[in-house]
Amino acid sequence: MRILQINTAVNSGSTGRIAEDIGKVLIEHGHESYIAFGRGNRPSQSRKIKIGTTLDTYKHGLKTLLFDKHGLGSSQATKEFLNKVDEVKPDVVGLHNIHGYYINYKILFDYLKTKQLPVLWTFHDCWPFTGHCTYYDGVVDCHKWETHCKDCPKTKYYPKALTDRSYQNFEDKKEAFKGVTNLRIVTPSKWLSNSVKKSFLKDYAVEVIHNGIDLDTFKPQETIPSNHKKIVLGVASTWDRRKGLDDFIALSQKLPEHFKIVLIGLSKKQIEQLPKPITGIERTENIQELVGWYNTAMVFVNPTYIDNFPTTNIEALACGTPVITYNTGGSPEAIDAETGAVVEKGNVGGILKAIQGLDKLNQIELSEKCATRAENNFDKKHRYKDYLKIFEKLTN
Repeated sequence: MRILQINTAVNSGSTGRIAEDIGKVLIEHGHESYIAFGRGNRPSQSRKIKIGTTLDTYKHGLKTLLFDKHGLGSSQATKEFLNKVDEVKPDVVGLHNIHGYYINYKILFDYLKTKQLPVLWTFHDCWPFTGHCTYYDGVVDCHKWETHCKDCPKTKYYPKALTDRSYQNFEDKKEAFKGVTNLRIVTPSKWLSNSVKKSFLKDYAVEVIHNGIDLDTFKPQETIPSNHKKIVLGVASTWDRRKGLDDFIALSQKLPEHFKIVLIGLSKKQIEQLPKPITGIERTENIQELVGWYNTAMVFVNPTYIDNFPTTNIEALACGTPVITYNTGGSPEAIDAETGAVVEKGNVGGILKAIQGLDKLNQIELSEKCATRAENNFDKKHRYKDYLKIFEKLTN
């Protein structure tokens, strides 16, 4: 098979690494793998196709900001990219995030329908079936998408817009995304699968495949015993209120002195503004550094208000670190009662109580249970073979 995947970035961030890992599985089984992307240019084992330029991205972003036309810019860049697709002649197109200021979804889907190409679309958020937002819950909880989006309460959130075009966006997406002859949808969480089944895309087949990670990389390591403070770790690609930054700050005022919060993924400005009880670290692409922090931590806390199935949760588990998460999207699906705790959104006191409860347990046994859960459920060698099976079905 010759498979072409399309995503905002290549081999960077959670979705970029997922596409990369799927590509590796394809190559290992003798297939050809291509990844098309809009931003960045990280190394990849797949053949890469760049979509557009930095200027195209800025123009698309401006069109989104001024007119709420996200996904409707980059017309010329998309047409030029599709000429390259004609040369590749893929057997299946695997879509990931097609938002991100780099591709025109109307032109893309007109092409897919005309060529009658089989499509496997992995939803990493809710953008494909809403009139604007990537997540309908979170700080603002809105369910208009179940009937018809209008008067959007989330235009100030990504993709930020100064106008509200949510009604027409909903119509445009419905027209573009429906009617593909051979399309399957994959969601990494049961929560998102249930949401798709309530949307205008409910007639498509939906399958849940949890994200997988490299257990040869993310694994328990020997750590040097320390008399210093126990680390409460948080990791995100970007930090803001929706990812729980304010809640971590509030938590830092409540934690006993023998705990210390470490947050990875902050900007330099955010680090400068942190209260003293928190250590801030900028985003890193150094996986071994990240693995070291997961192993050093006593607990991983994910107070996210919006999420699908956070890869960070399973990375922590694989390193033998228990997870505390808000009851957000599919985030709780990563753990069970023996490997962490689920807390209602905004309940910082509940996080503190959960940390103290985990601290009282036998840490060796707890670590073993976490690593075992990751091994049994989130080994990418197994999860991404599930994608391979669907690609094979689509070609038949």
